Amino acid sequence: MAAFNIQEVLIWKEKIESVIDQHQEPQIANGNKYVSFEYKSGMDNGRTASSSDHECQFSAQEDEVGAPSSLLRRTTIGNGPPDSIFDWTQECDSELANHNANNQAFSGKHWRLLQCQNGLRIFEELVEVDYLPRSCSRAMKAVGVVEATCEEIFGLVMSMDGTRFEWDCSFQYGSLVEEVDGHTAILYHRLQLDWFPLFVWPRDLCYVRYWRRNDDGSYVVLFRSREHENCGQQPGYVRAHVESGGFNISPLKSRNGKPRTQVQHLMQVDLKGWGVGYVSSFQQHCLLQMLNSVAGLREWFAQIDERGAPPRIPVMVNMASSSVSSVKTQKIDELSVPPGPSLDQTNAASRNSVMMDEYSDEDEEQMPEAEQEACPTKSDNDAKRTAPKEEPFEKIDLSCFSGNLRRDDRENSRDCWRISDGNNFRVRSKHFCFNKTKIPAGKHLMDLVAVDWFKDTKRMDHVARHHGCAAQVASEKGLFSLVFNVQVPGSTHYSMVFYFVTRELVPGSLLYRFVEGDDEFRNSRLKLIPSVPKGSWIVRQSVGSTPCLLGKAVDCNYIRGPKYLEVDIDIGSSTVANGVLGLVIGVITTLVVDMAFLVQANTTDELPERLIGAVRVSHIELSSAIVPKLDADPSRLY
Repeated sequence: MAAFNIQEVLIWKEKIESVIDQHQEPQIANGNKYVSFEYKSGMDNGRTASSSDHECQFSAQEDEVGAPSSLLRRTTIGNGPPDSIFDWTQECDSELANHNANNQAFSGKHWRLLQCQNGLRIFEELVEVDYLPRSCSRAMKAVGVVEATCEEIFGLVMSMDGTRFEWDCSFQYGSLVEEVDGHTAILYHRLQLDWFPLFVWPRDLCYVRYWRRNDDGSYVVLFRSREHENCGQQPGYVRAHVESGGFNISPLKSRNGKPRTQVQHLMQVDLKGWGVGYVSSFQQHCLLQMLNSVAGLREWFAQIDERGAPPRIPVMVNMASSSVSSVKTQKIDELSVPPGPSLDQTNAASRNSVMMDEYSDEDEEQMPEAEQEACPTKSDNDAKRTAPKEEPFEKIDLSCFSGNLRRDDRENSRDCWRISDGNNFRVRSKHFCFNKTKIPAGKHLMDLVAVDWFKDTKRMDHVARHHGCAAQVASEKGLFSLVFNVQVPGSTHYSMVFYFVTRELVPGSLLYRFVEGDDEFRNSRLKLIPSVPKGSWIVRQSVGSTPCLLGKAVDCNYIRGPKYLEVDIDIGSSTVANGVLGLVIGVITTLVVDMAFLVQANTTDELPERLIGAVRVSHIELSSAIVPKLDADPSRLY
């Protein structure tokens, strides 16, 4: 909490763990029933623990009789969910081999084994690709096991120096174009492809790289092509396009005292040029050459007996400075490389990433709906039986409400919204403080009556004051509204506004306390559960499905009206959120996004959690947003 940067956090963490280990050793020698802390990949008896869940006032005490025989040490550095790593050989259904509830990339439904080579399994994605250029192939990924720690592999993957020649056979040259923040950078990359080099021009890339570290010690590194003014077309090179790609580096149990890590390398790329159109094997051959870098990583570590671990999270400024020196020594095509950021700027970015990590709710990710149905577990069935009973209520006439974004309940509709089933989301059960179980959310507390899709040259605040909007209509009918204004920054500012309506708030309820409470209480409780049922791999990985405490991750402004509460959510206030947004906004028309809003419950009298409401927006078009008229009658404000 008081560390200046992430390196200092790691030092404190190691010393605390050392003291804990020293304390545990004499207990084992004395026959104590507790064993020393054992690293587990976020799993404890089939459930995922959450460090933020320790807020529960009535959490099960570890020193009680009948406590588990092993205690869980959690790592909490990074911007990501506590991924749960499942062993596919233990799955009851052979069709769900490589199943991982937190990562669609593991699902046998979406991938098929294409071939095995160099000790790697090569998969091809089985999803819709109608939104891709014809020359862009389906995504392919290589999966292999490397005997090294996640930190060591991550350090190599992030490097662009001479070391990369030793494990990446497709690498020719790379440099930093711009460092956006501590998690995001624009890179220039030249490929060394061996497919008829005398007749085929070499390829290069300009792409945005985004990384995060999950609290189970795994790393995710994501790529996607992006144009940059300082990285134009280079003479003699064809500019390839990366639709999605990156690495997923996950820890495995050690064997014979050696660390083991599962490395997934995914690429979905359009290599452009004549070779793609005339020779069908050109694209696949080059793609396999790039994916073979996983085997290169494995062999690189296999030949080194003793090695010093590189920094757990390489500082981007080091890569920038090495890139500058590389340009000077190699003297290849004058590429404009901006100077590296100052140490203060780097530390500021590190502090920002740590803040984002603290503000993540750190509950387990939501299991995709299709996978829940495919392989229900005993705990899921038990949870469904303990789901909260829905109280009867009088339905609200929704015909009088309207927004400029249309509602369409058909499955394949575009540029529209519909209400998402609450059972697609899992929330804290009545007994969550004792056993950390979660249940399907069930019916919403409020009705989603309208969605507005606005754009303007400036940020749009307090949209509920707009005469004729759903919040004002509800107020005239004596109904209470909760308005979520999700603000997307850019050269053109966008706002997607969700209007949730109910007849009245129940005095003393958690939702009532949220509406009537102060901003500090609201920031500590307002939670968002996102999900991307349809979209490219890079977007699904970037957004994830981890519950997030909105008020602590980004700036939220609360405006209390006579019959409404508006929450203005400024996505641009977080550099990490901005990095994800940069990946999403360019492909927003190809996405189907689910969002659920709720107030986090921390104590037994507040449990079980209930959703305020949930919405699904499908294939949104930026051109469909309209400029709002926010001039309001002052008598309507307060």
